[in-house]
Amino acid sequence: MPDLSQAESTISAVFKEQKQVDDVIRRLLDRDVPRDNISVLGRNFQSETRIAGFITKKDVILGGLKTGAIFGSLFGSFLSLLTGVGVLFIPFVGPIVAAGPISAVLLGAAGGAIAGSAGAGLVSVLTTLGMPEEKAAVYQTRLEAGEFLLMVEVPRDRTGEFQLLLESAGGEEVHTSEKTLARPCLGPCNGPNDLSPEVRAHLSQEAQRTFIERYNNVLDETSDEFTAEQAAWEAVRQQFDEDENGVWSKAKVSV
Repeated sequence: MPDLSQAESTISAVFKEQKQVDDVIRRLLDRDVPRDNISVLGRNFQSETRIAGFITKKDVILGGLKTGAIFGSLFGSFLSLLTGVGVLFIPFVGPIVAAGPISAVLLGAAGGAIAGSAGAGLVSVLTTLGMPEEKAAVYQTRLEAGEFLLMVEVPRDRTGEFQLLLESAGGEEVHTSEKTLARPCLGPCNGPNDLSPEVRAHLSQEAQRTFIERYNNVLDETSDEFTAEQAAWEAVRQQFDEDENGVWSKAKVSV
């Protein structure tokens, strides 16, 4: 069985319908792509429980994954196959369901880019992942229109195979970047030097300690790196504010 865990590239595509996303995720899993390598963004997931049922207007205004882990049973069975499902607010797009490693990326180091006063939205985040600005703008526009963005991380020598799979499943605007989504640590974090540069650069020393402590505690409980990452970023958000450089460094004052 081929090892697809050593991902080196990220392939992205837009899908018009939820059933297409469902189909392509199952096809990827059937090809032994780890579920931790698949991300989905969308705003029009059909569900018996609407977004308004579990995210408040205040949550939306403040932005971020305020509700913790929200599992796929609320959205449809295929999202339950992925890691780190949650909701956040993106300027120009609105409330977005994010599943997979992209959810932690959006919650964490990219938070300043999304919520910044300039309102750059998703475009600025996707460009940091190696995507041309014009392609990122297309993705943001199509998400705003109610379509879905799927991203899958694969070995570089198999990108052609998976590009064809996405296209045959109805994927449009297919793009390949020779970068993958940043993870905070490979396993437990023994100290700041274990944090990825992308994560460490957005945390003060005190915020790094908060992140690492929460990350390791949740990792011990769940053995799920993405759940631990989301919990760690949420702990940082609860205790710190960002400074003008996008670094979580200002300790919140208790009222």
